[in-house]
Amino acid sequence: MSTLTDNEKQYLLKLAYSTIFQKLSGKKKGEDFKEPESSVINEKRGCFVTLHLDNSLRGCIGNIDPVYKLIKGIKKNALNAAFSDPRFTPLSLEEFRRVEIEISVLTIPEELVFSSEKDLLQKLKPQKHGVIISKKYHSATYLPQVWEQLPDKKDFLSNLCIKAGLGKNAWKERNITIKTYSAEYFS
Repeated sequence: MSTLTDNEKQYLLKLAYSTIFQKLSGKKKGEDFKEPESSVINEKRGCFVTLHLDNSLRGCIGNIDPVYKLIKGIKKNALNAAFSDPRFTPLSLEEFRRVEIEISVLTIPEELVFSSEKDLLQKLKPQKHGVIISKKYHSATYLPQVWEQLPDKKDFLSNLCIKAGLGKNAWKERNITIKTYSAEYFS
């Protein structure tokens, strides 16, 4: 995975802010900013845009698989996090003035092969692994940053199962699929 330069990170953050502002106000933000010369921001990458308001989650939407160029994914996910996250009402202009945006750029998920509950717990790396849990039509993910709120591996997996609409101990079952990825995140 190519890492982003500080200039690229700043560009992507400005892009997310200006995309949301334009939707809220119907006009472009006063400042123009130039796209950096970069192959990385034009690569197809998975990414998430997370909004925080007063240190609380205010929206988080993304795509795990690399289906869009990073620039397009950031715009799309910024709008969805601000206006289409089903857990929240659409972001207001007043909230926008105080919101903090965090961007996560993901590696391609890989299946984590494990032989037992103990083996799974040993292979998971808190703070490093984002985790996708799935079983049949149920699936959910937590970004690596979620380990900060759920540092215990068993609690992390149980909460992720609940998020996926599964029983809290579904992660202990044999027919569960777990994939991991890492993320470069910045705000």
